Amino acid sequence: MNISLLEPIGVPEEMINRLAEGLRKEGHVFTYYDTKTTDVEELKRRSAGQEIVMIANNPYPDEVVQSGDSLKAIAVAFTGIDHVGLAACREKNIQVLNCAGYSNQSVAELAVGMAVTVMRKILEGDFAVRNGRTSAGLVGTEICGRTVGIVGCGQIGFKTARLFKAFGAEVLAYSRHEKEKWKEAGIRFADIDTLLKESDIVSLHLPLNEATKGFFDGEKIEKMKEDAILINCARGPIVDNAALAKALNEGRIAGAAIDVFDMEPPIPADYPLFSAKNVLMTPHVAFATKEAMVRRAKIEFDNVYAYLQGKPENVCKF
Repeated sequence: MNISLLEPIGVPEEMINRLAEGLRKEGHVFTYYDTKTTDVEELKRRSAGQEIVMIANNPYPDEVVQSGDSLKAIAVAFTGIDHVGLAACREKNIQVLNCAGYSNQSVAELAVGMAVTVMRKILEGDFAVRNGRTSAGLVGTEICGRTVGIVGCGQIGFKTARLFKAFGAEVLAYSRHEKEKWKEAGIRFADIDTLLKESDIVSLHLPLNEATKGFFDGEKIEKMKEDAILINCARGPIVDNAALAKALNEGRIAGAAIDVFDMEPPIPADYPLFSAKNVLMTPHVAFATKEAMVRRAKIEFDNVYAYLQGKPENVCKF
């Protein structure tokens, strides 16, 4: 088969060649492109004649999927697949394989790190030191003894919950289906209104789909405590960020930490959160650790090998 990795995936080319060695030995033609592109025509060119394409988190739209007459599978070095042209994949019966689990630890750690940064006013402290100021006004709050609400009960949500519990927080969880291992870990399930009413920290860990797009809207933000903070390391369109910015500026919640937006960075200068108070932003880096990059490279290639053996793994339902 013809197999192409269309963009870098955060590991050295030496590792990619090592992972692809078995493909070449089995007689498959493997091609690697060491530059990213979002140009549709270039993506079509790179995909031409390929039976399997391997991508990361750059858009791979319907138009490109439709152009691949030989295409049978798309291996995605990412957990979410909302950047893939799924309508065309359904139409052409193309399987999509993801790297579920590769960034569980890294995302969970950033969510907790963001909470600590906001609650202990770390950025403000850095600014104070650099500008010859004192610690006045920099009294923070502790996670220990607080209530943390986890919205979305996948593996990332579970790891995040466990980390917050290690700090001494009580953890609530919201999901359509309660899970026994969460209960065994001392986590209490609650409906969304109860969770929002009781939580000092709300951390979102939902996938992006038709049901979750715009899920966290102004009405839900209104139900949060005035001294609560919102963390979003999941997907940007889950949150109405215009409503969030308004709530922050009006003091209806105390703060927010946002890693994902309605679009991939760079973010337009007029984006509502840029003029909001008490918001920490990072450019979609929750997944980005050295360890996670290695894990996802191995998983993506393992997915290709499993597919070629007729035993596909990590097949996405959409």
